[in-house]
Amino acid sequence: MRDLREKLIPLEEPLKPRAETRALIEGDPEEGLRLVNDGQPLADLLWEEWGTELESAGMDRERFHEIARGYSGEIWLWVMGERPWDHCVAGLAGRVLRRLPRRCEEQALAGTAEVCR
Repeated sequence: MRDLREKLIPLEEPLKPRAETRALIEGDPEEGLRLVNDGQPLADLLWEEWGTELESAGMDRERFHEIARGYSGEIWLWVMGERPWDHCVAGLAGRVLRRLPRRCEEQALAGTAEVCR
């Protein structure tokens, strides 16, 4: 199995969800803030991309979404154009890797997470 870090390579910047979220923030700041504080629009998009690998490493969807919610400040900066995409998504990937279950984290970083189920 390839190193889990390599599997969390940032996907192409999701420009449409970013623009939709920014428009929501500008039109309804309270609702936009609620959405971003919920880790969106990234939590669902990235779970679709990374979920299988993360589950193999011992992280479920709810834990991933919890981490994304804790990263909402950076997501906000990305949506508003104050943070580049690669910085935002790489930071979230790093945060996720650091929060894998301890034995899984060690195996993932060593590239042997397939045994961590």
